[in-house]
Amino acid sequence: MTKPRSIFEDVGDAAPAPAPVAARRPQYARRGIALWLSVIFLLVVAMIVVGGMTRLTDSGLSITEWRPVTGAVPPLDAAAWEAEFEKYRATPQFEILNRDMELAEFKAIYWWEWGHRQLGRLIGAVWALGFLWFWLRRRIPPGWTGRLLVPGILGGLQGAIGWWMVSSGLTGTMTSVASWRLAVHLGLAFLILGLIAWYVLRLGRSEAELIQARRQRNEGLMRWGSLLVVLAFAQILLGALVAGIDAGRTYNDWPLMDGDFLPFTAFNLEPYWSNYLENPGLVQFNHRMLGYLLALVGIVAWWRSRRSALGDIRGAFDAMAAMMVLQIALGIVTVLWGAPWQAAILHQLGAVALFVLVIRARFAALYPRPQRIARG
Repeated sequence: MTKPRSIFEDVGDAAPAPAPVAARRPQYARRGIALWLSVIFLLVVAMIVVGGMTRLTDSGLSITEWRPVTGAVPPLDAAAWEAEFEKYRATPQFEILNRDMELAEFKAIYWWEWGHRQLGRLIGAVWALGFLWFWLRRRIPPGWTGRLLVPGILGGLQGAIGWWMVSSGLTGTMTSVASWRLAVHLGLAFLILGLIAWYVLRLGRSEAELIQARRQRNEGLMRWGSLLVVLAFAQILLGALVAGIDAGRTYNDWPLMDGDFLPFTAFNLEPYWSNYLENPGLVQFNHRMLGYLLALVGIVAWWRSRRSALGDIRGAFDAMAAMMVLQIALGIVTVLWGAPWQAAILHQLGAVALFVLVIRARFAALYPRPQRIARG
């Protein structure tokens, strides 16, 4: 029987009711995912550099088959090396350009292409293992599962496009891959690179911070940033066409081209449209002209960013403008020196840096960090 309580009993003596247990919120791994994507970003940059060296050393056609799994194992004995060399001897590149090539020389170009393909496999493995790790542990933030699938899907597509590119140089009279297919291959690599860069920038801040920052966005600079992204990407595609036909090793003067503004040979190929893809003079001319347009738009965007009261926006556009000046200088030096591999690779890395900084400038205009007021 319950003892009746006195009206003078201190209510504080009663045992407090247990507090309701709050549901535990899942701990999402924004920083961990950003770090994983940053590793993939660096691997893709390495892939672009190795791909550039593969192109500059004419190594891309040394492996004449696409074997996604068994192709990971290189020749292990003399018989296997001879079999690979025999396949290469059947290519137009060997018949037309390299009939005097010995096995030792073939091995040198083979290792470049094999390394390029191995790096692609490594990128795929790092993406797949990382995605499964975060997904199985339920550490992916809401709305990000589909986004993180996209780089993996594009990476798989990139492997198929890589073989589609290589196959263009294995028949007929082609001694290298089709330049426009090279442009598609490089363009997709930069698309993956830009997507990852945007993801890392977003994951570096919480969703609440991004929502708050978006209220301070600069609509005008966002539009300029979008235009710069499009122009920079188009310039990268033109750069791939220049590399694909070795157009950088012709017309090695500046600002004119062999003494003319537009080379007189700019439209001497038939059919007419092929000049835009295969004529060294016109391809390099277009690359120069788009570079000037990109620089002009970049200067205007940078000048307009000076009006922003937010240091984060001004700083992002400052970095973009500085890299643009450096990239122009690298392009001029590459042309004047006849595109040696050292200058060509630096120019390619400059394109990576500029493209990412343009994306970062647009991100700063969309999600500016709050202005910190210094204490007096």
